[in-house]
Amino acid sequence: MPLKKIDVENLNLYYSSFHALKSVSLSVAPNRITSIIGPSGCGKSTLLRTFNRINDTIEGIKITGEVRIDGSNIYDDGYDVDALRRKVGMVFQRPNPFPLSIYENVAFGLKIHAMASGAVLDAIVEESLKDVLLWDDLKDKLRRSALELSLEERQRLCIARLIAVKPDIILLDEPCSALDPIATLRIEELMVELKKKYTILIVTHNMQQAARISDDTGFMLLGELIEFGITSKIFTNPAMKQTEDYVTGRFG
Repeated sequence: MPLKKIDVENLNLYYSSFHALKSVSLSVAPNRITSIIGPSGCGKSTLLRTFNRINDTIEGIKITGEVRIDGSNIYDDGYDVDALRRKVGMVFQRPNPFPLSIYENVAFGLKIHAMASGAVLDAIVEESLKDVLLWDDLKDKLRRSALELSLEERQRLCIARLIAVKPDIILLDEPCSALDPIATLRIEELMVELKKKYTILIVTHNMQQAARISDDTGFMLLGELIEFGITSKIFTNPAMKQTEDYVTGRFG
């Protein structure tokens, strides 16, 4: 049996009376990139946010089923949600660095959780910026405001801020939608490099992106996971007609 990092079983999510996720089941293997594709409003981002329980903050939400990470159901009573959000980090659609220096952005989570200080903190900031290929350009500018960076650099910085606290899983919600094509390709190259250390899930409206970088792909429609499997099969030989219609551009 292949290893499972995330195992979702019969997951349903309701916003009050609206049934947003319908009996979703899938397994995500470690150190792979998994893309979730589908038309707007199909539940992609809602599904992604079940993995770090960000949906919990929405009033009137109800969730049934299981989401197991490393074998533990993260929706069990008493599950440590703060620990979960350190383990499962998220990068959003628009780069959102804090209005602080480049250094303080990367160090933020480490300081908040009292995980490092002094020379150890400096070393982790350096390592994190190296991992996102920003160190050489920014090592002499660490005290400058992060808001002076380009959009691509800001998104890389947000990823550095995330990996500084050593998560296991990275969630990316349309991480390239604000970027130009060249910056998008650079972020994609970065993701492929990062999967050596992390399990990565990405929601994307860009099917070419999913085809380029992901190992596995899930296609969602109206809250249901229609098909999930190896990316090449999803795009070239899908089992379901709805998947074929979507990936060939007949709708969506």
